[in-house]
This record gives sequence, C-alpha cells and structure tokens, in this order.
Amino acid sequence: MISELAVLAQAAAPMFNAKFAVAIAGFGAAIGVGLVGWGATNAIGRNPGAFGKILVMGILGMAFAEAIAFYALFLGQ
Repeated sequence: MISELAVLAQAAAPMFNAKFAVAIAGFGAAIGVGLVGWGATNAIGRNPGAFGKILVMGILGMAFAEAIAFYALFLGQ
C-alpha cells in the first residue's frame, strides 16, 4: 500500500510543480499589473497633459506583465 502511494506521489509531482509555477506566475502578473496601474494613475495625477503617452506605456507594461503568466501557462506543462 505504501509503495503504491509513493508511485502515485512521484507521478503527481511534475503536475503539481507545473501548476505551482503557473500560480506563482499569475500572482506575479497580478502584482505587476497593479503596480503599473498605480504608477500610471500617479503619473496622470501629476501631469494630466501626458495622459495619452502614459496610457500607451501603461497598456504596454500591463501586456508585458500578463505575458509572463502566459509563458508559465504554456511552457509549464
């Protein structure tokens, strides 16, 4: 019985590691998007005339932060 559980644990370990990596990457992407949004709102508050440039850079920053989660999702399997 114990050896069967050990075999099951060894078979499930790579799947757990992949899911853990995706969870950590998703958490990191969420933190990154939050920081980009926070920085963009602070920048617009300080210089409302630069709204267009800040919006473009904020969207790019959020896209790059989200790309990390997609990399982990597709490469972690």
